[in-house]
Amino acid sequence: MSGTVLVARLDNVGDVLLTGPAVRAVAADAESVVMLAGPRGRAAADLLPGVDRVVEWCAPWIDPEPPPVNRTDVLDVVDRLRETGARKALVFTSFHQSALPLALLLRMAGVEWIGAISEDYPGSLLDLRHRVEGDPPEPERALSLARQAGFALPAADAGRLAVRRPLPEMFDRVGRAGYVVVHPGASVPARQWPVEHCVDAVRRLTARGHRVVVTGTPDQRDLTARVSDGAALDLGGRTGLSELAAVLDGADVVVAPNTGPAHLAAAVGTPVVSLFAPVVRAARWAPYGVPTTLLGDQDAPCRDTRAKVCPVPGHPCLSEVGAAEVVRAVEAMREVAA
Repeated sequence: MSGTVLVARLDNVGDVLLTGPAVRAVAADAESVVMLAGPRGRAAADLLPGVDRVVEWCAPWIDPEPPPVNRTDVLDVVDRLRETGARKALVFTSFHQSALPLALLLRMAGVEWIGAISEDYPGSLLDLRHRVEGDPPEPERALSLARQAGFALPAADAGRLAVRRPLPEMFDRVGRAGYVVVHPGASVPARQWPVEHCVDAVRRLTARGHRVVVTGTPDQRDLTARVSDGAALDLGGRTGLSELAAVLDGADVVVAPNTGPAHLAAAVGTPVVSLFAPVVRAARWAPYGVPTTLLGDQDAPCRDTRAKVCPVPGHPCLSEVGAAEVVRAVEAMREVAA
């Protein structure tokens, strides 16, 4: 059995959740697992089964609003990484991110063996330079690195996304299970379904007898208030991540764009109606391991641009998806799950 192993995923909540199966594979053969996470993904790291300790640090080459590079800050995280006692590390990244800056810091911290996926020549920074063929879903991509490093999931582990349980009790907030969650917000405008469509969908769902819960982050409270419109329960800004997981766990279906809560829904096993803008590939980033209905033109001109703001006037890839189509998808999903 390995000693303390450090695993790193430095970006957002959804990215951290998608790394979960790989982290569990490491945990199956490690005495302890330390996870290095960024401030945007820290709460998800705390929810991952197999993680014993979380170290938080904002990496200036990963964060979308990066702080200036600060020598004192960099040397401080090197010391914190050294203090973990890890002698082995796996650096998990998306295809467009480099593992090498962190590998350098890990070498400075005394980590003896480092593995990562890297297209760039790593010199002496990596002991395992893994390459991935094709375009697998993000959890499988990460798991392939873990396997190459000698870490395998136990036979009883199906490799789906997961969170620590038990989750908080939310009955007093949302009542009995069996509602529909609508999560209207996304981290960038290019991934968000038009607000007026969200409002229309909530009205139509409630008119058809569905109980609807609207969720969102604290900075999305105005959005969730508008979308709930007095017809649905508005939980915008009123849940931490573990509480949100519990709310999603009690839902029959979650309606969401490509954003962290869609992956959190998958992690608790709830089907997703995914309003998915093709600025990134659904093959990689769609909700993983649960029944999913994918809505949105995946061949739209914005395909693969990774744009934050839609480059096509009118945002047609998602604006052309109507509320009635979403309601049909929700009801079809509930019928299958019944």
